[in-house]
Amino acid sequence: MIHDVVHPTGNPPVTLTSYAHEQKPKLVNVSRRPAVLVLPGGSYEFCSDREGEPVAMALAGAGYQTFVLRYSVAEASTWPAPLLDAEAALQTIIDRADQWGVDPTRIAVLGFSAGGHLAASVSLLGRVRPAATLLVYPVIMQRTLRVCRAEVHGAPALLEAVDQSCPPTFIVHSAADELVPVANSLRLAAQLADHGIPFELHVFPGGPHGLALGTEFTSTGRPEMVDRPFASWLGLAIDWLGRQFPIG
Repeated sequence: MIHDVVHPTGNPPVTLTSYAHEQKPKLVNVSRRPAVLVLPGGSYEFCSDREGEPVAMALAGAGYQTFVLRYSVAEASTWPAPLLDAEAALQTIIDRADQWGVDPTRIAVLGFSAGGHLAASVSLLGRVRPAATLLVYPVIMQRTLRVCRAEVHGAPALLEAVDQSCPPTFIVHSAADELVPVANSLRLAAQLADHGIPFELHVFPGGPHGLALGTEFTSTGRPEMVDRPFASWLGLAIDWLGRQFPIG
């Protein structure tokens, strides 16, 4: 595995970590793989460890070249700093496509909560944009930005930014999420439908905000953070990615 840590903006706290497969003699049909850039959540106050490397490693196990961006947070996250970080990360993956074995035309972003807001932002507003977007309990609506403190950082609401340029989108949410209500995903899906953007939406009945993988591994030892139905989102996401970006 190619495991690099680089600073896509030149700012030391902003890191892009690669989990890329090396070319192997028995895998000659996959010399250039699709890539997924993972954007952890954390209210733009921090980047959640539970929504970073565990997710990247799971997707790497499915054959993707994966990357985790730890973007500008807390006092450094005044908008558009996180967006510039995400753009720089995507451009770095494109520029190093040969080194990391990436097909630069098949890069997806996957974001959780505030990271979902950032993933949607770079997909809708970015100078450099992904070819596909995956959003897990994303912050989209103005009133949710206030609840999650993202508004403090100047982050924009995104519903009105949806247009025909948006890439195909995969969305996951819990109907029981009280911090980031499921209306964020439902209204986003309606906007995507209105603009003819292909999307797939999964709403699970239970589980609090921040479930990550929904497994014991990402639960921090908290039983309420384990939810078997919600945990199926990863397999559904991999199936969806496989339809967008077949490997090999």
